[in-house]
Amino acid sequence: MMAESKGALDGLVVLDLSRILAGPTATQLLGDFGARVIKVENPKTGGDDTRSWGPNYALNPDGTRSDLSAYFMAANRNKQSIAVDLSTPEGQDTIRKLAARADVVIENYKPGGLKKYGLDHETMLAAHPGLVYCSISGYGQTGPNRSQPGYDLMAQGFGGIMSLTGDPDGAPMKVGVGIADVMCGMYACIGILAALRHRDATGEGQHIDLALVDAQMAWLINEGTNFLTSGKEPVRRGNAHPNIVPYEAFETADGWFLLAVGNDGQFARFCDAFGLQSLAEDDAYRTNLARIENREVLIPQIAATLAKLPKAEVLRRCQDALVPAGPINTVKEALTSDQAVARETVREVPAAVKGGHVKLLANPLKLSRTPVRYDLAPPRFGQDSDAVLKMLGEDD
Repeated sequence: MMAESKGALDGLVVLDLSRILAGPTATQLLGDFGARVIKVENPKTGGDDTRSWGPNYALNPDGTRSDLSAYFMAANRNKQSIAVDLSTPEGQDTIRKLAARADVVIENYKPGGLKKYGLDHETMLAAHPGLVYCSISGYGQTGPNRSQPGYDLMAQGFGGIMSLTGDPDGAPMKVGVGIADVMCGMYACIGILAALRHRDATGEGQHIDLALVDAQMAWLINEGTNFLTSGKEPVRRGNAHPNIVPYEAFETADGWFLLAVGNDGQFARFCDAFGLQSLAEDDAYRTNLARIENREVLIPQIAATLAKLPKAEVLRRCQDALVPAGPINTVKEALTSDQAVARETVREVPAAVKGGHVKLLANPLKLSRTPVRYDLAPPRFGQDSDAVLKMLGEDD
């Protein structure tokens, strides 16, 4: 019988001083890979802000509302929760002792906010030169905006993505989830793993300075480089693509679907499948560059043809012609689809709540040797304080 595999980060200890979404996303990933994550929560506020971000909560066994909001559970599995008041000398001493045992410290206080407690990166790294210390803030540790608070919405607005999102004639629109926070958490996890690699090779820890706004501007990707290359300001295109045509949502006789024609061969096959061969043979549309230049004339012609056909027929023809196309699922349709079931996109994790478990979105990584672990459900506030303090040899 094969022994149960350990996580890739088994043995690492992460001291998590972060809250809300960016930092917790990073530490949840590290916990998924086997690290021991100790989440420090403020007893004065009842813990992480997102514990109170309803309206959806896991229920206690007696049917009352627990402190496990759906929002909190999205980014806090595989962690232990300890209640520590950083404003007290005793709390600061506890954090220092935990840091001495930790490989990684991650925090998202305002720049300089932990210095008054002696828990800032300079102080910590001086005491523990091998420590990897990651600071996440809205605008970074430097720059004229360094002292301003950072929320996902502010990052999306400042970083440019809202100017690209939404209907061309409508208002700028944020992405429907906290994508700036989540991507910042991804960058944080990558930076921490890189710093750990360096630490293991040299013994040197380091400070990681990461900003929500910096991360958001980094994933402007092609639209960012479109501007840098051309000097032209990108514009909102709704569901359309700035560099590929046709690549957007179209309405059929009984609903919407997505068409993603990625190259000229696919366009020719699409036209053949829908009796539009004349478009494929027209020099105005034969190449993607030509289609971009003439999209305002091309798209209405395609839309008029597709609007007469049922969605199932459109999808079947596209599939037969090897042209990328697909449905626009609701969240329920996506998470209950045969594909999601086959890929175990939703995981049930044992928890001391009504029903005995909570449902969580799975980590998408499928590692063959060190699979992702789902050992710990998102913790109740302070539930592991005794266990963590015993690790330090403290009785109370």
